[in-house]
Amino acid sequence: MLGGCGPRVQDFHPGQMAPRMGEGAFTTEDGKALSLKVWPATGRPRAVLVALHGFNMYRAYFDDPAAWWAKQGITTYAYDQRGFGGAPQARIWGGAAAMAADARAALKLVAGRHPGVPVYLLGVSMGAAVAVLALSERGDLKPEQYLDGVILVAPGLWGGQSMHPLLRFSLWLSAHVMPWNTATGSGLNRRPSDNIAMLRALGRDKLVIRRTRIDAVYGVTQLMGRAYDAAPAMRLPALVLYGARDEIVPAGPVYDTLKRLPERPEFALYPDGWHMLLRDLQGKAVWRDIAAWIHNPAAPLPSGHAAAATE
Repeated sequence: MLGGCGPRVQDFHPGQMAPRMGEGAFTTEDGKALSLKVWPATGRPRAVLVALHGFNMYRAYFDDPAAWWAKQGITTYAYDQRGFGGAPQARIWGGAAAMAADARAALKLVAGRHPGVPVYLLGVSMGAAVAVLALSERGDLKPEQYLDGVILVAPGLWGGQSMHPLLRFSLWLSAHVMPWNTATGSGLNRRPSDNIAMLRALGRDKLVIRRTRIDAVYGVTQLMGRAYDAAPAMRLPALVLYGARDEIVPAGPVYDTLKRLPERPEFALYPDGWHMLLRDLQGKAVWRDIAAWIHNPAAPLPSGHAAAATE
């Protein structure tokens, strides 16, 4: 009986078709139509971003920053990752390998749409883990051939060996005994942001997942652990942004990852930043830093919050 209670993960059948981007949808190599939104740059684009949202969020998470980046000459693409937003089988964990493959395919398609324009991959929280895994476990695709850099915002690299063994075992047990059970996280008493109006709006958004399956929580911790382990293989210029008030992702694994990256990243620590850095009350300072780094990685960050990549 317990053997039938394992975590549920969406099927992934790579190589069935060529991925493509159409009006409002990114279709994966196994035929999954993932909702897509594009914020075109004002005028000729100076750079392009592929943005990966965090756990339980979806493409609209980038509405405000992407609209602001568009005025800075940056076009942003964001799609609903497997299991989230308007994607098929929402609430069912999409699988780390499939999500990483989707990111690589999206990058290649976007680069093909914008020849000669610098392309960057941005990941928020869980999306940052997907980005690291996509750029580390590359397979036959070599993203460095068409990617200029990666931006990790409040990177979710807290899993696997970076997580306390007791918590890791508790999650494994729950996911294998009652994978269908759901949780809201309200009992953890963790605050994701100081932007209360934004949090209330997310609470009313029907595409934001509020009751999460335990096997999806287990799945995201497995993803984060794989990304943490794979980070030393990510050989691209990187900008890493973290909030000193982050109550969701602990600082330890973030700083450990910074030390283990093969190329020294640009790092910014925001004293008043929470986990939802792009949507916090001081979010525009983060938007400015990202745009400035894209346009000139050698220049100082406008916020003045550049920090040493050591704890």
